[in-house]
Amino acid sequence: MTIKSRSQRQLKGKAAASPSSKPTNVKAAALDSRRDALRKMLLDRRQEVLKEIEELIGNRLSDDAQNRVDSVPDVGDQALLDSERGRDISILEMRNRMRQNIDEALVRLDEGAYGICSDCGVEISEKRLKAIPFARRCVACQAKEELLEKIEREEDQSS
Repeated sequence: MTIKSRSQRQLKGKAAASPSSKPTNVKAAALDSRRDALRKMLLDRRQEVLKEIEELIGNRLSDDAQNRVDSVPDVGDQALLDSERGRDISILEMRNRMRQNIDEALVRLDEGAYGICSDCGVEISEKRLKAIPFARRCVACQAKEELLEKIEREEDQSS
């Protein structure tokens, strides 16, 4: 066998191998594209939540300063202020929990586990992830989980 024919065979072998690697590159590019889109979505949502937290804190601080300037509130006004403070604290806690969940989702994204149902391993739809960016389960598995929780609560109440 001549050197020329041997090198032609090697080139043909490489050409035959490259089409099989090409779909892998396309899949990897699609995964990278999805990962980038999901990362952007998570970071945008995180920024929105942080802005809400800052606004709530800013409003609370300005309301407190205004209340100090105003006259001493009566019992009814004080009860209303306490109720509003409690509500604002609850909202802040919810927003902070959401931020923590988004941070955990970003970690899962870096690990390659984000967007995959923790129960069945199916890819979670982007529509669901847009609605609940930190979702750990697909809609079907989440519905099953909620049903099981409901049954357990009903059993606890009947006991």
